[in-house]
Amino acid sequence: RPYLLAYEAMKLSLAAAVASSAAFVGCANAFTAPLGGSGAFVTRSSFSVRSTSAGTYHAAAAAAAPSATSLTMSIKDITSGAEEKMGKSVDSVKLNLQTVRTGRANASILDRVVVEYYGAPTPLNQLATVSVPSSQQLQIDPYDKSVTAEIEKAIIESEIGLTPNNDGDVIRINIPSLTEDRRKELLKQCKEIGEEGKVAVRNVRRDGVDKIKKMEKNSEVGKDEMADGLDAMQSLTDKYGKKIEDTVTAKEKEVMTV
Repeated sequence: RPYLLAYEAMKLSLAAAVASSAAFVGCANAFTAPLGGSGAFVTRSSFSVRSTSAGTYHAAAAAAAPSATSLTMSIKDITSGAEEKMGKSVDSVKLNLQTVRTGRANASILDRVVVEYYGAPTPLNQLATVSVPSSQQLQIDPYDKSVTAEIEKAIIESEIGLTPNNDGDVIRINIPSLTEDRRKELLKQCKEIGEEGKVAVRNVRRDGVDKIKKMEKNSEVGKDEMADGLDAMQSLTDKYGKKIEDTVTAKEKEVMTV
């Protein structure tokens, strides 16, 4: 009889265990659901555990991760970046125009001269001191006197239209008065530098426009936002294009001043 009582108690314990297991499965199903036939699960609660091919992780951690939308570049980011690049294009035009000589001595006209220094192309202003002893003369004093001949050669090959005089220690360049024909050549050079700058600005505009249109295509912004962004890009293009024109005009006036 005692053995019979023990057997009945064991059956009751087993039944309770089965019921508890069924309740756990039902609870799990209430929180997760299979995604198609992939065997992956999507959560129905921020506190559920999801099983994927990469392993199991807590859904709360996934909720804390940044979404793709939060990392998307805004139209303001695009226009701000474009404006910065356009500004650099204007700065580049100004620097290049400084190398266009006028009838007066200006050390900047040698900024684009590159010298072969022990096999490495090196800007002249890193190899020598360039001074302006008079309004019609430049003086170049190399730090390393052994490269004086290479500096002279680089100046001749730079096509700046000046003849250096090398005494073995320093190089002097006399700035002759500009002839009418030479002034016309320099004006043409100024226009070419300005056009290069405008092309750079237009390329920046094109890239910005493409990015904004792509955002609208991907439904990241609406059509009205896209239109505003495109208008902003055009305004920036006009603004910095005008700055380049004004810079070139000022240089042309300097070149034509006798």
